[in-house]
Amino acid sequence: MPHFIVEYSGNLADEIDFQGFFAKIHTVLGNSGVFPLGGIRSRAIRMDTFRMADAKHDYAFIHITFKVGSGRDLATRKTVADALFKEITEYFAPLQAKRLLALSFVMEELNPDLNYKKNNIHAFLANEKAE
Repeated sequence: MPHFIVEYSGNLADEIDFQGFFAKIHTVLGNSGVFPLGGIRSRAIRMDTFRMADAKHDYAFIHITFKVGSGRDLATRKTVADALFKEITEYFAPLQAKRLLALSFVMEELNPDLNYKKNNIHAFLANEKAE
């Protein structure tokens, strides 16, 4: 189920390899043993209309929301969140070293009674491994 959603300021569009970034994130999540690969989804949303601080400089932002289903204890969620934020900060360190960049991350646990999903990817991946 986990959804890894990156909102980023449009002035970063040519500076980020999102496919490379998502590959690293999926590796961290897959290695965590907490989330099945078939449920992990990542996406980036470019934000062209934004204002930061005093708007006098070429400020940029990356805000990441990681939405997870309920049922994991706080310690497990914190372990995963810490590993993700470590990967996030390491990946964007070169970019942050050369420009003004606000980087933020939040993990949200979804309410189980209001979280609907239907996914045939898990069965597909299980069948693919069996072949």
